[in-house]
Amino acid sequence: MSQPNYTRTLTVSASPEEVFRALTAGFEDWWTKPDKPISRVGDRARFTFPPGRSYWTFEAVILEPGKRVELVCVDALHQHEGQPAEIETEWLETRLVWWIESAAQGSEIRFEHQGLNPQLLCYEICEAGWDQFFVSSLKAFLDTGQGHAHRAPDPETS
Repeated sequence: MSQPNYTRTLTVSASPEEVFRALTAGFEDWWTKPDKPISRVGDRARFTFPPGRSYWTFEAVILEPGKRVELVCVDALHQHEGQPAEIETEWLETRLVWWIESAAQGSEIRFEHQGLNPQLLCYEICEAGWDQFFVSSLKAFLDTGQGHAHRAPDPETS
C-alpha cells in the first residue's frame, strides 16, 4: 500500500487571482526567490535556498488562473547535513499541485506535494519546511501582505 503524499488545505482572505499570482510570480514573498517567475506552461524556475547549496528546478505543467498551479521537479540537489546522498534527488519528478477555490471570505487552497511521502528520507525535514512555508508563510502573506520567506543572509551582518 502506498503512503499518502504531503497534503494541506488553507483558507485565506485573498482572492483566487491573488493566490494564483503568489503561486506563480510571487514565490519570493512567501517561500524563496526563484531565478525567474513562472508565467506560462513550460517555464522553468530554480528555487535556491541560500547560501546556495540546495536547489530545486520546477517546470510549469498546468497553469489555470485562479484555479490550479502544477509544477514538476526536473532537477534537484537537496543537501542536508547528516543525511545520506540519496536525499539529494528525492524530489525529482515529484509534483507541486495547488487547487484554488473561491471561498466565502477569500479562497481555499489545497496543496499536495505528489511523491513527497513518509517513505522518503527527507519526509520529516520537508514536511516541516512545507508547514513553515505553505501553512504559515503563504497564509500570512495572503492574509496580511507579509510572508516569512527564506532570505539570503546579509553579508554586512554575517
